[in-house]
Amino acid sequence: MAYHLAFFTAISPPAYAFAAISLAGAAVFFWQGVVRRRLAFRWVPSVQALAGLGLIVFALLVYPAWAWLAGHPYPALATFGLPCPTTIFTIGLLVFAVPPSPRSALVVPVLWCCVGAQAAFMLNVAQDMGLVVAGVVGIALWVTAKRGSLIPHGNGRS
Repeated sequence: MAYHLAFFTAISPPAYAFAAISLAGAAVFFWQGVVRRRLAFRWVPSVQALAGLGLIVFALLVYPAWAWLAGHPYPALATFGLPCPTTIFTIGLLVFAVPPSPRSALVVPVLWCCVGAQAAFMLNVAQDMGLVVAGVVGIALWVTAKRGSLIPHGNGRS
């Protein structure tokens, strides 16, 4: 939300809406994770887990390295905490959600994948192609999830 209000509003009036949507996404995580205690995470060896781990590694290491190699030196470097790498990380983390987990946690990250991925094409920000992959993973989680669960396999018990 802070990024949208502090920086993105100067180039895009819809940034105010993106800030509000980001706040709504944070509220969903707070409500589902803290208040209702419906968000817990666990490693379950699977192809899905490898996809989640890949997204997390991409968001934390590859994305900023790629941005640096593209000529964005620190502190102008896009890194974790900014919308795109944080969205990729979030979807990677949601792969590890223990059932029953609410699908509502996926809504804002997947929406941002759709919006933010446009930068990969329109602004030539190649590392934002990770949002396309994250969006596909997020949609796959949504579609394949059992009712109330983000993990499409197993019963969620250890």
